[in-house]
Amino acid sequence: MDEHITTASDDAAAPAGPVSHGFESPEGLRALLIRLHEAGPGAWRGDWEAAELMRYTAERYRRLARKHNLDPWHIASAAFEVMLAPSTRNAGNPWAVVTRAVQITCNADVRAAGLLVSPNQARRPSRIAGFHDAVRFADRERLADYHPAFAIPPDDDDPELGEDDGQVATALSDAVALFVSAGWDAALVADCVEHMAYRLADLSSRRSAVEVLRRDRTVPVLLGLPPRSWAALLRIVLGHPAPKHTGTPTGDGVLVRLLNGEPLDSLRDDAALMNAICTAKPNPTPEP
Repeated sequence: MDEHITTASDDAAAPAGPVSHGFESPEGLRALLIRLHEAGPGAWRGDWEAAELMRYTAERYRRLARKHNLDPWHIASAAFEVMLAPSTRNAGNPWAVVTRAVQITCNADVRAAGLLVSPNQARRPSRIAGFHDAVRFADRERLADYHPAFAIPPDDDDPELGEDDGQVATALSDAVALFVSAGWDAALVADCVEHMAYRLADLSSRRSAVEVLRRDRTVPVLLGLPPRSWAALLRIVLGHPAPKHTGTPTGDGVLVRLLNGEPLDSLRDDAALMNAICTAKPNPTPEP
């Protein structure tokens, strides 16, 4: 590690003017860092030479900061953090260590700004490999060329529902009717099922929808539904996500069973299903 640091290039740093401080040389910087370290906590705060060092550091890396559109004092702050490390004052060329750290900081900050992540995340290339900088939609003249999902279909004043759309609408309506027959409030169930349908259309799978909706604490509060009833409603309509229920009526859920052509009366005859629906029904709000 020290060997690598000792041979690091210091070309990115440009001394500001003629040498006027001892710390401008590697040995002088080492001597100052050792003195400040041995002085104990708080030594940097009141030491005039330490203040001069930071002013010099900001000026030394000003061109590098300007190249990356960063503030020189932001770079000086990163250099200060490196100067506190024992490896810096023990290195063969402390200034080479600081310069390399400043270069890494500049690259990480620029990469973080482009990816809209924190600099700490940008310092881990393995986690961001393959990602490109964020692109504003407004920077693209034709969004449809970017992704087909942004294509706008021709206006149709009287669109007709396709066969699949009609089947889904019927299944959702039957799901609401199933809960209403078990004593649930019709308006409440309709709102819940409609919200689930919208979220299901936005996500890639039923399992994802169940997980996202299960963690949503806002919707049940807005609907006036207890968390217990909301969680049960999700499992009943969208299916239980546990692997042991895969391929079973419990795992498929009411919506899939209806879409597969199972009659509503058949679901009403499912005693276990109707018992689960009745058990999940929220308790009526007591009269004031």
